[in-house]
Amino acid sequence: MPVPTEELKLEIVNAATGRTLGARAAPVPDGALVVRDLPDGGPGPERWQLTPVPGEDGLYVIRDAAGDKVLDNPAAADRGIRRAAAAPGRKGQRWRVVPVEGGAGLYRIETATDDTVLDLAEPGAGPGTDETQVVLAGYDEEAGSQRWRLVPAEPERTSDPVLRWAPLSHWNGRRSWRLDRSPALRPAPGAEPSFSDLLLVLERFGSAWKSEGAVRAPGGQPFWSGPGTRFLADTTGKGRADIVGIDAAKGAVTAASRGDGTFEDGESVLHRPLPSPAPGDLWTLVDTTGGGRTDVVVLAGDGVRVSPRDEAGTFAGASGELVLKAFGHTKKAGGWLTDKHLRFLVDTTGNGRLDVVGCHDDGLWISLQDEEGKFAPLTDEPALPAFGHDEKAGGWLVGKHPRFLADTTGDGRADVIGCHDDGVWVSLQDEEGGFAEPLYILDDFGTDQGWTSIADHPRFLAATTAGGSPDLVGFGPLGVVVAHGLGDGTFGPATLVLNDFGSAQGWTGDKHLRLLADVTGDGTPDLVGFGDEGVWVAHGRGDGRFDRAQLVCRGFGYHDDAGAWRVDRHPRFLADITGEGRVDIVGFGGPGVYVARNLHRRFRTR
Repeated sequence: MPVPTEELKLEIVNAATGRTLGARAAPVPDGALVVRDLPDGGPGPERWQLTPVPGEDGLYVIRDAAGDKVLDNPAAADRGIRRAAAAPGRKGQRWRVVPVEGGAGLYRIETATDDTVLDLAEPGAGPGTDETQVVLAGYDEEAGSQRWRLVPAEPERTSDPVLRWAPLSHWNGRRSWRLDRSPALRPAPGAEPSFSDLLLVLERFGSAWKSEGAVRAPGGQPFWSGPGTRFLADTTGKGRADIVGIDAAKGAVTAASRGDGTFEDGESVLHRPLPSPAPGDLWTLVDTTGGGRTDVVVLAGDGVRVSPRDEAGTFAGASGELVLKAFGHTKKAGGWLTDKHLRFLVDTTGNGRLDVVGCHDDGLWISLQDEEGKFAPLTDEPALPAFGHDEKAGGWLVGKHPRFLADTTGDGRADVIGCHDDGVWVSLQDEEGGFAEPLYILDDFGTDQGWTSIADHPRFLAATTAGGSPDLVGFGPLGVVVAHGLGDGTFGPATLVLNDFGSAQGWTGDKHLRLLADVTGDGTPDLVGFGDEGVWVAHGRGDGRFDRAQLVCRGFGYHDDAGAWRVDRHPRFLADITGEGRVDIVGFGGPGVYVARNLHRRFRTR
């Protein structure tokens, strides 16, 4: 991917030797640079910053992060590279950092004056056996010594390390936490938005529920819900999210939001179970017709069942109408399996109604919904013999290869976007509803580039600029990466925009949730991570870049001080439970439902 546009602190590591660029162990007056091993207990590796040269696209000054000197080409007889005082306008201090084709995370560093690149001197030519001089040499695409890694240093997060929670008991027996009053409390400047203290608002939907039936969408958020699952949806049409749980015996039960950050104490049956319920049944609540009313949609054994909500707020039909004898988990309905086959509800034609789309073994299948709410039966052949589980359809795997449907060209029709081993593939939909042969458009976001799984590296498709085309946003190995949609079905180069939320900074899929959500209500998606210490937010700037992550809530995190929340047992969501237009944090912990209200103000104790 292209080098970061932010001034990140980086270690420059030679790919052939694994040694870090820096000064000699015994510094010399001329500032000559070498690569060398670092002794245990000694000084850490030197760090550098890449500062773009104004008005010179693709040129950087490589600056010593600990001082005011820069990487310099003095045109010395030994071709050696030095560290020298910055001289504005000096071409020998300008560099191009070019990705190595087919080499994940590898770069060559070129001079701005000719085609020479950073290389290592011949063995024995350097100052010692433990040090090798860094020199300029002609480019050789086979030379591993000319390849370098840019390793971001650990991010300097903004939070207060002495901030702790104290237990608080309430008159009604409920228990919550509040911030300890401490003279050491120093709120981070501009840490907005912030959230209230963590509060246990409902002693239901807790540890007795087992979320074994949750099926997560490519971006990581629950999409289809099975028995034992808890999630949030607007079940009443009041514009605020209610609690919904799928109970094997009762069906879909709910606790309605009161609009003040709490929920009704009792459970009411929202939708009774199917006549022959099965563990493979999956539920969701969504407006399928665009009429503003939420419907219950079930992927049952015999196909797709829909129960629309009437004007009185009840859902018609105890088991829902069988609208499509397909996309179900029995053999008669196609044998769709959650560990192999993705299923979506998405408006593929731009008519405001949701269609059913699925990726089966042999490719992409679609059932269109007409103006009367009827779903067309499936044809004899897939709409696209690609993006499927079998090798002939690409060998796409649910846990490794995210797939999306979105309008990438602005024509109102959904296209198919997928991240496979080698990178990003796109199939555009034409005016007649047909899909073109998939086109390989970007060599990033794939397993070959270090994106090992959907859990460890969530990827999203969302517009990060106002009115812009959907962009690819991913939590990658080195941090957050964005590839801007160009409006023609392709994407620009993948760029590292934030050295946080990645596996290099300690974020893993088995411990941490990472999401995209508009936390501030300004229409721009923000980055949200449920980390070790609590909830971190990096505010979107509206141009595809993000501010440094701020710790906005010391709860819902992996560490004991933050509640000891676990990905596989404690679902957490960002949803508007008050109708105020800003998302709150809702989590299902051991005792029940916890809430942290979105205050949309600077962090302060109470």
